[in-house]
Amino acid sequence: ERSLAAVFLVDMSGSTEGWINDAEREALVLLCEALEMLDDRYAIWGFSGWTRTRCDLYRIKEFDDPYDAAVQARIAAIKPRDYTRMGPPIRHAARLLAASAAKVRLLIVISDGRPEDYDEYKGDYAVEDTRHALIEAQLAGVHPFCVTVDRGARDYAAHLFGAVNYIVI
Repeated sequence: ERSLAAVFLVDMSGSTEGWINDAEREALVLLCEALEMLDDRYAIWGFSGWTRTRCDLYRIKEFDDPYDAAVQARIAAIKPRDYTRMGPPIRHAARLLAASAAKVRLLIVISDGRPEDYDEYKGDYAVEDTRHALIEAQLAGVHPFCVTVDRGARDYAAHLFGAVNYIVI
C-alpha cells in the first residue's frame, strides 16, 4: 500500500516571467495527472515575497481538494509576482507535511533560481535561511527536493538540498 504525501512549492517570483512560468504550469498539470492516477495525496502552493513583512503563499490545491476545474483554473492563473523568499514557505509546507500520517512526505520546490528578496534577504543570508528551513523539514521527517532551470544552481543547490536532492533541467 502506498503511503505518500507531497507538497509542491512553486516559485512565483518576478524572474519566472515568460517561458519559465509556462513550464511551471505545464509541469504542475502533468504532476497532478500522474498523482491522480496513483491516488497519492498532494498539495500545491505558490510563493513569492516582498521583504520579511510580506511572505505570500498562494493556495492552489490543498490535500483534500479534488483535482477539478477550480484547481486547474488556479494553476492556469499562476503568474510572476515579487521575489524568491524561500524560507517561510518551506517552513509552512514542512508543517503541513509533518501533520500528515503518510509514511513518505515529499517537499518539492519548483524554482528558477536561488533565494533572494528586495531587502537584506540576499546572498549567504538567504541561502542559509533556506538551508536552515530545509534542515528543519528533514528533522520533521520531510524529504525535500528541488527542480530548477537555473544553470547556476550547481553553485548552491547541493548546499541547500543535498548532493542528490535537486535536478537542473
